[in-house]
Amino acid sequence: MKKQRTENNDLAQLVSEFFESYLPKERGVSKHTVRSYSNTFLNLYKFFKETKEIPAHKLTVTNLSRESIIDYLNWLEESENNTISTRNARLAGIKAFCQFAQYKDISQISRWQKILSLKSKRTDRPIVSFLTQEGMKTLLSAVPTDTVQGRRHLALLAFMYDTGARASEIINFAPISLNLTKPYHIVLFGKGRKKRIVPINDRMVEILKAYMYDRHIEIGSTDKQPLFVNNHGRKLTTAGLSHIIKMYADLVREEHPDLIPERLSPHSFRHSKATHLLQAGLNIIYVRDFLGHSSIKTTEVYVRLDSEQKRKALEAAASEIVPTSGNGQDWNKDEDLIKWLKSLGR
Repeated sequence: MKKQRTENNDLAQLVSEFFESYLPKERGVSKHTVRSYSNTFLNLYKFFKETKEIPAHKLTVTNLSRESIIDYLNWLEESENNTISTRNARLAGIKAFCQFAQYKDISQISRWQKILSLKSKRTDRPIVSFLTQEGMKTLLSAVPTDTVQGRRHLALLAFMYDTGARASEIINFAPISLNLTKPYHIVLFGKGRKKRIVPINDRMVEILKAYMYDRHIEIGSTDKQPLFVNNHGRKLTTAGLSHIIKMYADLVREEHPDLIPERLSPHSFRHSKATHLLQAGLNIIYVRDFLGHSSIKTTEVYVRLDSEQKRKALEAAASEIVPTSGNGQDWNKDEDLIKWLKSLGR
């Protein structure tokens, strides 16, 4: 009994140090990553409670094994209906923890290394949705500018496209990172707090100034609060961004069904910008730096995307002519643990 209590405390201590010290202080990861990893552990505790009848506060280091993690990953797919991408993201969270644990708990190094040997599951490459230049122009033109809400929406959508920023970068962007004197530019902090400077054009500056005037934000402000807010003046969420996009996409799709893909997300604006830059002849190295990619291989997806679009256009044209062939916490209660994990990265 005494041995199990020690192991339980060891696991609790490892989890506590992982989230409170290792991730933020040693790795310097984003809140988004912390939130993703905390969800990994929330699901892991749920798995052990539902399938093994082991509540969170009784889970020990010995319960974590290569086999139990494989069971957990399969449970995510089969019982929780998670996608393969989500399954792989949860595995990444577990492996990050094991990377940390193998140095903190050397006596269990074999256990951690066996889990680290697990491979991500292969998945089909997701279809990247994006707008043509005509589609983007039509979408942005549909946003009214004679109301405060319309000017807010236009500033947000135009900013997303013009900067190619990620959703998280948009949500956290503050006036202090905005330079509205020539040369106009903004400062973005991407994954791993990697800093990059992105130029913005004259039209974007005018749109931003109109929006800032409505919100009583001075030019040159050093305010560190989010620039873009929702109707209630609170920080935007990814869901909020998606809602605004859907509102105008649905509107434009009624009149121009061929211009607007069926599914558009905040990331579609980033995809669109990257594709348009490459179509304009910009060197892929510059596009990589513009987007803040750490590897040129990530940027190459947009080259393939553009090639695929051209191939489909050629096939469509040919089909009209060519005939077919005819054929550190208190872990005594589950509630305390779950509440703490849910608060991480929020």
